[in-house]
Amino acid sequence: MRTAITNCNLIDGFSDNPTPDVTVIVDNRHIVDVVPGSSINTPVDQTIDCNEGWLLPGLWDVHAHLGFPGPPPEEIINRVIYYGDNAITAMHNYGVTGLRTVGTDHWIDVAWRDAFASGQFIGPRIFAGGHFLTTTGGHGLRWPFSKECDGPIGFAKAIREEIKHGVDHVKLNLSGGIMGPDWDRHWHSFLLPEELDAAFRLCRQRDVKVVSHAANAQSVKDALRLGTWTLEHGYIMDDECIQLLLEKNTIYVPTLGITHLSPSQATNDWESRYVESRNIAPEFLARADAASPEHQMWFQTALTKGVRMALGSDLGPLGEGTLLEMGLWVRDGATPMQTIKAATKGGAETCGQESILGTVENGKLADMIVVSGNPLEDIANLRNLQMVFKEGSIVKANQSS
Repeated sequence: MRTAITNCNLIDGFSDNPTPDVTVIVDNRHIVDVVPGSSINTPVDQTIDCNEGWLLPGLWDVHAHLGFPGPPPEEIINRVIYYGDNAITAMHNYGVTGLRTVGTDHWIDVAWRDAFASGQFIGPRIFAGGHFLTTTGGHGLRWPFSKECDGPIGFAKAIREEIKHGVDHVKLNLSGGIMGPDWDRHWHSFLLPEELDAAFRLCRQRDVKVVSHAANAQSVKDALRLGTWTLEHGYIMDDECIQLLLEKNTIYVPTLGITHLSPSQATNDWESRYVESRNIAPEFLARADAASPEHQMWFQTALTKGVRMALGSDLGPLGEGTLLEMGLWVRDGATPMQTIKAATKGGAETCGQESILGTVENGKLADMIVVSGNPLEDIANLRNLQMVFKEGSIVKANQSS
């Protein structure tokens, strides 16, 4: 079906400025033309009027956990439904059309990836990571999607198991985190050199990209020198870390919400409601507050220096976490346009899909959203979701068209 989407203000995901009053033509799931004005000089089967709304690529969250917010249901069948419903809600209610998962138990993300890709269910594109791998006494052991590994053989076996179950990438936890017990601190690094070498060497051998949870400067440098595809968190870095990010052209996913969303730091109603709903232990909140200023500084440094960055929330519920993270980027000094690019084009690049997704231009698959209100004036206008398109078909509409 050939569709004309008219009367749009376009943020295409790659240009530095929006384009007012355009028409986007979609045919056979793809964008085939973007033309000025609302007059249509080609036959179409249907016309959709955006009513001067803002059309942009579908959003991506590249640090997602389908089970957040937890705890997930105990029965696996109920857990499968819960995770899938979270993903579908993220697309329908928040415009998140792409997810990269970085910790999901029982490979439920792999199952939903395939179910959405086959068309059995209508949901976001998922790029699945299965379990994340850590050491005995490592990071994230309170979650069901962690796997403890020890020694080169232990990591090799776990990586092969993940590959066998069809993951798109492997996540390694090189360090501790903010939300953990006393032996899981973000300034601690966990893997021995021989464990790091074995894990990265096997992933290179099997052509599987590595996602590195690295919260301190040493773990960041270890990950970058060994060839990680993306770097997650980076709460503590130094100038050498920034230089390596630039030299390696590595994508940095800062997950600002982990350190920034606490009662003392909330700056609007959405953040306050989210903080209240989390019910996080006071000691974890104190740790987040203590880490926040340095995390903010290195985010700003990376932004200023031109480090490649993509948006990932590490928050739940899915979709709400994505929009909160986008607000935090702007709060910390990114422009709304930089933030939108990180959550669209940057997400597609992170998942190796930049040739077919992530921007509104000829030849791309038509995953798009429409919002009312200019998100370049107020990033919160992304909450005014009017339409969601997946491959040119409307999967959610708040208005008649």
